[in-house]
Amino acid sequence: MIDVLKNSSFRNLFAAQVVALVGTGLATVALALLAYDLAGAEAGAVLGTALAIKMIVYVTLAPVSAAVVPPALRKTVLIALDLARAAAALTLPFVTEIWQVYILIALLQSASACFTPLFQSLIPEILKDEKDYTKALSLSRLAYDLESLLSPALAAALLTLISFHGLFAGTSVGFVLSAILVFSTVFPLIADKRGNEGPYTRAIRGMRIYLHTPRLRGLLALNLVAAAGGSLVFVNTVVVVRSVLHGGEREVAWALAAFGIGSMTIAMLLPKILGKISDRLVMLAAAGLMCTVLAGLLGTWIGLNGVVTWAVVIPGWVLLGMAYAGLVTPGGRLLRRSADSADLPFLFAAQFSLSHVCWLIAYPLAGMVGARWGIPVAISALTGLAVSGLIAAWYSWPQLDPDEIEHRHDDLPGEHPHLTNLDGNEKTHSHRFVIDELHRRWPS
Repeated sequence: MIDVLKNSSFRNLFAAQVVALVGTGLATVALALLAYDLAGAEAGAVLGTALAIKMIVYVTLAPVSAAVVPPALRKTVLIALDLARAAAALTLPFVTEIWQVYILIALLQSASACFTPLFQSLIPEILKDEKDYTKALSLSRLAYDLESLLSPALAAALLTLISFHGLFAGTSVGFVLSAILVFSTVFPLIADKRGNEGPYTRAIRGMRIYLHTPRLRGLLALNLVAAAGGSLVFVNTVVVVRSVLHGGEREVAWALAAFGIGSMTIAMLLPKILGKISDRLVMLAAAGLMCTVLAGLLGTWIGLNGVVTWAVVIPGWVLLGMAYAGLVTPGGRLLRRSADSADLPFLFAAQFSLSHVCWLIAYPLAGMVGARWGIPVAISALTGLAVSGLIAAWYSWPQLDPDEIEHRHDDLPGEHPHLTNLDGNEKTHSHRFVIDELHRRWPS
């Protein structure tokens, strides 16, 4: 897997991702503790609202950012966004009111909403070989798991020396280092094929490709499954540990690390697994595991009358992490299969935006429902959400999903350049099929 790091451009971008995510992981722990410090047992509702704000920003800004930024300015924009995130993180230790948390989270995540799709769309341009790209996706998944594994462990160690407010400084340092590494990276030369199209038109094109491609409609449904399980962990871990298990700040960090252990384990195995088993089968199996674990946690919680122990929470969080990695890691492969290079930034932005619509649904269920009616009711709602996503994915993503598809062009004249390789006036042909200006609908 690590042989893709021989590519210097990818190595620098991967290092930038790692240090930024370590900082983000510190902020995740610190934000949970800050919410508990400000709201006590209502921390789940505060976190749920803060994360819902994050999702709203992601949904609205991500498609526009990819459409506005020309290829020649990607490096400059990524550096500026890293520095903006660093500045926002530095202000969080001075928060004394809940509404201030909401404003700063909106500012911080606005920069992230613009940064992430641009960053993700660069990787398939740097690593053209599909095997290398698959390895890069797994490494990227491992980097994200630093946020839920190594960062909480580091946070637990730091909390023995400093208060949780100091963790936000670590977040800022991570973003600054990320900006330096992006600056040192040689970006690929990508032609600007946008012509006279406006940002709105380009953003809509990414959405149109996404929603008209069956495998991506299945991916969207599986994002709903991932959001259901992930939101339980990200929103309610602090409540479960502090209020139910009566743990402290370090125990919160270790519980989040358990989720990361499960996710990292699967991410390391996926390159070999995906070489033998289809993306569809792997992701549907992961969705089934997510639904099963959520249902099992609900049954156990009810059976124990809410008196759960670490022996329930830690294994449950590990299994949720395993399912989560199986759901989200292969997604980049599906996106790469489904668009031409020029459209990849818009498609990644569409995925970023639409996937976070799923989180926008799941976060309030985990936070607000849990705060008002209790954790079991929240788990019940999230289980229903996950099962709905699994069913939708099963029917949306056909089992037979080839890259090349035979189709007709009754709307094109026989002399059209797209048909010049055909004999006579026959308009039926086969090639790698993606949604574009000539192929606006998926063949029946």
